[in-house]
Amino acid sequence: MSDAPSLGRPYGRGVITGAFAALALILPLTAVSTRSQAADSAPPADVPGIIHVCSSCHGPSGRSISSTFPRLAGQQKDYIETQLKAFRDHGRADPHAKTYMWGMAARLSDTEISAVAAYYSSQPPVPGTPSNSPLAQSGRGIFDEGIASLGVPACKACHGDHAEGNSVIPRLAGQHPEYIERQLQAFASMARANEIMHENSKSLTADQIRAVAAYVATQ
Repeated sequence: MSDAPSLGRPYGRGVITGAFAALALILPLTAVSTRSQAADSAPPADVPGIIHVCSSCHGPSGRSISSTFPRLAGQQKDYIETQLKAFRDHGRADPHAKTYMWGMAARLSDTEISAVAAYYSSQPPVPGTPSNSPLAQSGRGIFDEGIASLGVPACKACHGDHAEGNSVIPRLAGQHPEYIERQLQAFASMARANEIMHENSKSLTADQIRAVAAYVATQ
């Protein structure tokens, strides 16, 4: 049935006219609010553009071919997020961070960082290169058992049995060994500030660092 007869009642037309006027004000505000909520929850529109820029150094899908730049494919999402925020906020200040990543991360929002991390963590990781070299086997001993006489714990206690990482603890498996070497050296010297990793790496010799890096590259 039509509601038109109600317009003839006393107060009917005025009330309805007022109601339509109120709706005319409310609906645009509701639409704006809905669009705002959708924008907050939707992935940033320019993430493909950001990924394109990242790929110029880190390679397509995060599978870099240069040891200057770490492989990001399959890296732990929480770790990528933590590092990008540290680059953006200058909390990570090792030489490569300053040279390459401070500027690259400077304008990234938390939402963009989360989206970039989600993308790279979802990519298939680069498989390790099997090797039975004496160097890799020496590194396996340190990774699996540590060096008790130096107070160096087993790397796998945090990084996982196969160096796969967990949450904010990075995946090391399949990474460029030269990159791993540089990071362990940076931790040892505190060029890259991390108290736990400083304690774990400060007593390692250059050969022991090279051995650990060689081993995790096989995983």
